[in-house]
Amino acid sequence: MKKTVFKICFLAVLGLNVACTEDSIEKNTAEEVQNFNQKLLSPQQINDEIKSTLQQTGQFYWKNASLQLLWSASQHGQNLVTIGYGTSTTDFEKSASNQSKEIVEQLLNTIQANESNPAEKLLIYNDPVLNIIDVIVKDQKTLYALRNNKNVRYVEPADYRFFKFEEENGAQRSSSSGSSGCGFDSQTLSTADYTSITPNAKVPWSFYKHNIPNAWSKSTGSGITIGVIDSGVSPNQSLLGSNFNNGDSNGRSVQKYGTYVDSIWPWSTSTDGPNDQCGHGTSMTATATAPRNNKGLPVGVAYNANLISYRAAANVVLEGYHEQKGVQNAFVGLGNNSSVKIISMSMGHIFSVGRIEDGVRYANNRGKLIFCAGGTSTSFTNFVGVIFPAWMNETVAVTGIKEGSGYNKCSNCHSGSKIDFTVVMERSASGNTAPVLSYYENQTDYVGGSSVATATTAGIAALVWSKNPSWTKDQVLNKLKQSASLYPNRSSEYGYGNINAALAVQ
Repeated sequence: MKKTVFKICFLAVLGLNVACTEDSIEKNTAEEVQNFNQKLLSPQQINDEIKSTLQQTGQFYWKNASLQLLWSASQHGQNLVTIGYGTSTTDFEKSASNQSKEIVEQLLNTIQANESNPAEKLLIYNDPVLNIIDVIVKDQKTLYALRNNKNVRYVEPADYRFFKFEEENGAQRSSSSGSSGCGFDSQTLSTADYTSITPNAKVPWSFYKHNIPNAWSKSTGSGITIGVIDSGVSPNQSLLGSNFNNGDSNGRSVQKYGTYVDSIWPWSTSTDGPNDQCGHGTSMTATATAPRNNKGLPVGVAYNANLISYRAAANVVLEGYHEQKGVQNAFVGLGNNSSVKIISMSMGHIFSVGRIEDGVRYANNRGKLIFCAGGTSTSFTNFVGVIFPAWMNETVAVTGIKEGSGYNKCSNCHSGSKIDFTVVMERSASGNTAPVLSYYENQTDYVGGSSVATATTAGIAALVWSKNPSWTKDQVLNKLKQSASLYPNRSSEYGYGNINAALAVQ
């Protein structure tokens, strides 16, 4: 197609009476698509290709997939396709674009020219902030035309569910990035796993591995707001609600939002609120910000920091349209909140999601310091390195390690060149992980992996920023690096290693 169009346009330049029209381009596109492989791949064939790419390169992007793979995945995902558009790779915000409306109209015209559905049934969603639209696409030649449009940054299947199809093929998930990560159980803490401090709080054993209690003499996170994107906060845990200011924690605020739509229908827009229905989000918010309480329960790292929680997904595996869209909207919401300094997200996927990338970059452009979990999994995802979006340059990737000398990743934790920091998460003798508040009132639990390591690091960053409120995110991040055990060297698997919080707040 491209060669034919070039010849036509060249003849027109010479003054010959030949037109380079949209009709001729679309006709040639349709003819050329007939030569493509339009055999529908099965979900297992698609998954095998994704896994093969991950094993070879460590990352999977739909933009690098074949047209057949892209089309087949969209067919298995309600024919729903996300288009990120813009005049360049960095043109993803509507407020910074002067051609957004015109480009959307052009794209819809292209789709309608290749699809049998009327225009009003093609467009599912037009994002008000980012240059993203969600559309119904059934014909392979439509995807071909979109991929070759100079104003399209990416075209992706919006509702392809990798893990669902893996389970249908007999694979078993477990732990963070390879499972739901959910749980409502509580456990009585071993006395060896905490130290009691005033007024009657428990300091997790893991905090001492990073000198966090010594850092509290200089900073407790006051004046800093941490945004946590996860599964929400339990309505049954008052220390993350009405008793957020308890004991030695005071003068701070907690806000809870929901961006997740619990529906199989992509056009549904009603969220199911801010309340955690998984348990994971409660553990993460508790790790970062639980009060230094008088109830005999675990304290958080930044116990005087403010908290803004977003229920953006049902669980930690960002699979499916509404979870990925919910996370994107959470990043945009936190990006637009001037009080937010730090964002912590202990969720992810094994492949890139364009709309989440746009959301991360949107928040990053507004000065937010973003921490993401490097990944925790077993079974059929244990070959994956650092997961998405932790592998992005705009995020700080964290993983967990075992107690003891040297660096040994915790059970099922991911590591790799994209990791920036580590947190000691797993005891060498008992195998116990970090004590946290439970989902239910007056109860405790153990949580580990890269998830709680990420929330811990976000809390340490809040201590540093609170001590230096005029700093930029880059200054805070540099201080964290300089206070880490491996600095100035960087490990190929564990980044700069463990942060010394007391050193970081000096």
